[in-house]
Amino acid sequence: MSQALRRAERHRATKETQIDLTLDVDGLGDASASTGIPFFDHMLEQFGKHGGLNLAIDAKGDLEVDLHHTVEDVGIALGESLKEALGDKAGVRRFASAIVPLDEALVEVALDLSGRPFLVYEVDPVSEWIGTFDPQLCEEFWRAFVVAAGITLHIRKISGKNGHHIIEASFKGVARSLRDAVKIEGTDVPSTKGSL
Repeated sequence: MSQALRRAERHRATKETQIDLTLDVDGLGDASASTGIPFFDHMLEQFGKHGGLNLAIDAKGDLEVDLHHTVEDVGIALGESLKEALGDKAGVRRFASAIVPLDEALVEVALDLSGRPFLVYEVDPVSEWIGTFDPQLCEEFWRAFVVAAGITLHIRKISGKNGHHIIEASFKGVARSLRDAVKIEGTDVPSTKGSL
């Protein structure tokens, strides 16, 4: 019995952003992102690579106003795509976690493909901008992603001082956890309720 293709495409258009996104959950980590925010592109590409996702994101937003709309809307589009690609989640492992180091930074991530959106983000705000990126927007990105995907996600900084390292370890940690959680290891939906 062959497994259904777990992929999705999204086109999201608002007065603030235009986003085209393709996602293949069972990819090889081929990822590209063009959002007009170089550090954010780097994080999205890390997410695809370490998540084993084929991911292509092209986003144009009102960056002259703020980065917020673009970052949040990419999170929404990515979450919606993941939800669609996973379908009824039959056979998935469901739970996964990772502890990821990057130099002095150490970040712990745990997630559940629960169908219930919830975010715990315990990462001290990094005060300095990273290139043209406002680190405060990471929490907004993850919240948008979690709500759209319908997953529970915990991200905690264990240690770290460098904002780049902390944020990159966070993206890699979520990616590795997601890679494990979406693995097929059975045929049933992993819930006593019969659905996720």
